[in-house]
Amino acid sequence: MKHILTIIASFILLSGLSGCLGNGDWEKYETWRIENNKWYESMVNLHDADGNPYFKQLSPSWNQSSGVLIHYFNDRSLTAGNLSPLMTSTVDVKYLGRLYNNQAFDSSYLNTADYGDSIYRTQPYLNIEGWQIALNDMHVGDSAEVVIPYTQGYGAAGTTRIPPYTALKFYIKLVGIPAYEIAPDMIGK
Repeated sequence: MKHILTIIASFILLSGLSGCLGNGDWEKYETWRIENNKWYESMVNLHDADGNPYFKQLSPSWNQSSGVLIHYFNDRSLTAGNLSPLMTSTVDVKYLGRLYNNQAFDSSYLNTADYGDSIYRTQPYLNIEGWQIALNDMHVGDSAEVVIPYTQGYGAAGTTRIPPYTALKFYIKLVGIPAYEIAPDMIGK
């Protein structure tokens, strides 16, 4: 019993010390974080030639403290009557993903699938929160530029191609919704 208490006490002490020493990734990516945050803020403050905000800020009802920036390239009045996906809908999307410094990191245009070249078929809930937010606002036929802060992207973990604390920019076209799922709370209404 005394041995177990010693191990627990040592674990607590080491955990406390590692917290005091700081997060290596946080410090390692300090310059990257600062550059990404500055770029994101510049996108928030970007205006068109008429002085209007270039991006619309979207915050979902399920997480009001989160959000993304979105700029539609198409006339949304022409797509307003089209379907908008649910989280469980199957969607066909074309996209190009870039880092804040405009370096491409992913693209559906490299895909060849039996359901269509350049199509990424997915369900919104299977993607990063930033995509969930954007797709929830889009209608079939919409094309948009979406800017996602790292907190709604890949966070502090990053991926093999995306460093931690990275703000992302996507060009997304919602091509179709081959399977529109009915929300469970809508059944029987």
